[in-house]
Amino acid sequence: MMNPAEILSATIHHGQEKIKRPFLEKAVLGFIGGAMISFGYLLYIRVVASVAEELGSLASLIGASVFPIGLIVILLGGGELITSNMTAVSTSLFAKKVSLSDLLKNWLIITLFNVIGAFFVAFVFGHLVGLTGTGDYKTELLSLAQAKINASWSQEFLSGIGCNWFVGLAMWMCYGAKDAAGKILAVWFPVMAFVAIGFQHSIANAFVIPAAIFENGASWLDFAHNFLFVYLGNLLGGSIFVAGFYSLGYRRQAREQEELKNQE
Repeated sequence: MMNPAEILSATIHHGQEKIKRPFLEKAVLGFIGGAMISFGYLLYIRVVASVAEELGSLASLIGASVFPIGLIVILLGGGELITSNMTAVSTSLFAKKVSLSDLLKNWLIITLFNVIGAFFVAFVFGHLVGLTGTGDYKTELLSLAQAKINASWSQEFLSGIGCNWFVGLAMWMCYGAKDAAGKILAVWFPVMAFVAIGFQHSIANAFVIPAAIFENGASWLDFAHNFLFVYLGNLLGGSIFVAGFYSLGYRRQAREQEELKNQE
C-alpha cells in the first residue's frame, strides 16, 4: 500500500489522465459508469426485497454489502463516475496540473453520460424487463425513492457530502492499493458504509428515482430537485473533504518525494 503522500501524487496523475481523454472516450466511459452504479443499486433492490421479510432491518446491511460491485467494476474494469472525478480532478486542480475550464468540461460531460447510463438501466432493465416493476421489488424501489425525495433540501445536500466523502476515500485508497484484492477491499467497505448509513449519491439516485417515475411513483420535478442538491453535496464532499483536505495535509510530503525521485 502506498503512503498518503504517494497516493496524493497518484491521484493527481489520474486526474490529469481523465482530462486528457477525448470526448468519445469520456462519453462511453461515462455511460458505463452510470450504468454500473445503477446495476449496483438494482442488485441492492433485488437482494433487500428478497430477504426483507425474513431478516428485517438486517436486509439493508446485506443490500449495502452487494452495492459496491458497481464502483469496483468502474475502478478496476474501467469507467468514469462523476463523484470519483470530483475528487481526482479537483486534486489535480489544487496541484495546478489542470485548469478550471478543463475540470468543468470534464464534469459536465461525465455527469451527462452518467445520467444517461443510469436512465438506460432504469428504463430497460428496471421497467421493460420488470426487475423493479413488480411485487416486493417495486415496493422496495418506491420506498427508497420516496425516502430520498421526501428529504428536505438541506438533508439532501448534507447527505450528499457524507456520501462522496466515503466515495472519495474509496477511490483514494483504491489508487493507493498495489494489487487487485487490496483495491477491492479499499472500495468495498467505504461504499458499503455510505449505503448502510443512508447517504445519497446523485448518480445512484438518477437510477432509483427515474425507475420509480417509470412505475408512476415519483415525478421528474421530484428528481430534478433531489439531483440538484445531492449533486452539490457530492461535489463538496469529494472536492473539499477529500481532495482539498488531503492536498493540504500531504502536498509538502508529496513534493519532497517527487524531488527525491528526480535527484535519483
